[in-house]
Amino acid sequence: MSQKHYNKWLILSAVVIGSIMGPIDGSIVNIAMPEFTKVFHTNITTVSWVSMTYLLVLSSLMMTFGRLGDMLGYKKLYQYGLLTFSISSAILSFSVNIYMLIIMRAFQAIGAGMLMSMTSAIITSVFPPNERGKALGINAMSISIGLAIGPTLGGFLLSNLGWQSIFYINVPIGIIGYIWAHIVVPDNKGVPEKFDPYGSISFFIFLASLLLFISEGGTWGWTSLSSIISLLTSVIFLIIFVIIENKVDFPMFDFSLLKIRSFTFGNISTLLNFMAQNTMTFLTPFLLQHLGFTTEKTGIIMTSFPLVMFIVAPLSGILADRYGAQILSTIGAVISATALFLMATLTEKSTMFTIMARLSLFGVGNAIFQTPNNSAIMGSAPKNRLGVASAFLATMRNVGMVMGIAVGSAIFTNRLKAYQALKFSSNASFMIAIKEAYIAAGIFSFICAFTSLVRNNVKLIQGKD
Repeated sequence: MSQKHYNKWLILSAVVIGSIMGPIDGSIVNIAMPEFTKVFHTNITTVSWVSMTYLLVLSSLMMTFGRLGDMLGYKKLYQYGLLTFSISSAILSFSVNIYMLIIMRAFQAIGAGMLMSMTSAIITSVFPPNERGKALGINAMSISIGLAIGPTLGGFLLSNLGWQSIFYINVPIGIIGYIWAHIVVPDNKGVPEKFDPYGSISFFIFLASLLLFISEGGTWGWTSLSSIISLLTSVIFLIIFVIIENKVDFPMFDFSLLKIRSFTFGNISTLLNFMAQNTMTFLTPFLLQHLGFTTEKTGIIMTSFPLVMFIVAPLSGILADRYGAQILSTIGAVISATALFLMATLTEKSTMFTIMARLSLFGVGNAIFQTPNNSAIMGSAPKNRLGVASAFLATMRNVGMVMGIAVGSAIFTNRLKAYQALKFSSNASFMIAIKEAYIAAGIFSFICAFTSLVRNNVKLIQGKD
C-alpha cells in the first residue's frame, strides 16, 4: 500500500468519526423523549421541540456552512463542527429546564451542520473517481452503524447512568475526532471570495419557515393563521433569496449547479428517497406496537433496516465506481418501492420474521440507491463548489426526512379518521390507514426510480474545475 493510498483511508477514518456522531446522538435523544417529560415536568408537545429545533436549525444552515467550507477550507469547518458539537453536548448535560435543553440543541445542531455539510466534500476532494463510491459507501456504513447502535446504547445509558450521560458520550468522541482530523486531514485552500450574508439569512428564513409549515401544519391546521404565515414567509424569502443570488458577485448558492443534469436529478432523487424512508421509519414502530410487539422486539425489528444497509452500502459503492449511478440507483429505488408495497400486505397475524424480511429488503434497496447516487452528485460538481454541493445534498436529505414524516403521518391520520367515520373497527381502520401510507411511500420511491433513470450516467469522472 502506497503512502498516498494509506493517507486517503486515514482521512476517511477521521470523517467517519464525525459521520457516526449525529446518527447516534439523534437516535439516543429520540429514545430519551419520555424521560425528558418526567425530568423537566413538561408535556410531549413541548418536548417535541427538542428534536424539532435541532432539525430546523440543522437543515436551514447546511447551505451556509457549505459555502463557508468552500471559502475557509473543508478541514477547518469540519473541526469547528466537532468542537461546537462537543462543547454544546457538555453544556446540554447541565440543562436545568426544558427551555435550556431546547436552546442548546440549536447550538448542537450548528455543530452537526458543519460536520454533515463537509463529509462528502472532504471524501470527494481526496479520493479519485474510481474509489469515490467505495469511500462514500464506507461512510454510509458508519451512519448505519450509528442508527443501529443508538437505540440500544441510549436505553443502556438512560437505565444505568441517567439522562445526562446521553450527552456526555459525545464529548470524548468529539475530542478524539478533532485531534485525529487535525493530524490526518490535509488543509485545503478555500476560494478567495466574499461571503454573502444576505443570501445566507434569506435562505435560512425560507427553509426554516417551509420546514415549520410542513412539520407543524397538520397540528396547527393547514389553513390556520400560523400555517399561512409560515408558508407566506417561506415563499417571500425564497423570492428574495433568488433575487439576491442573481445580483451579488459571489452568491451563496451557485445556480449553475442546477444546469448539471446528474446533480439536479440526483438531488431530486435524494429528496424522494428520504421521503419514502422516513415515512416507513416513522410509522413502522406504531404498527409494531399495534401488533403487540414489546419495546425490545420493536428495537430488534427496526435494527434490521440499518444493519442490512451496513453490509450492502460498501458493496454498492464498489459497483458504482465500476458501472456508474444511473442503473444502480434506479434498481435500488425499485427494490425500495417493492419493499414498501410488501409492507402494505402485512396483517395482524404477520410474524416478526416476515416484517424483518421486508425491512431488510428495504435496506438492500436503500443501500443500492444511496451510495451510487451520492457519488454521482458529488462527482458531477465543480471542484471549487464541493462544499456547496455536499451541503445541498445534505439539505435535500434533511428536507426529505421532514417531508416524509409530515406526509406519512398526515396520510395515516386522515385515512384513519375517514375509516373510523365509516364505522370500521379500530383494528381495521388502523391497518388500512397504515397500508395506504406505505403505498404512498412506495409511490415516492417509484418516482425516485424515474428521476434516477433520466439522469446522465456519471462514471469515473472528476469534478470539473
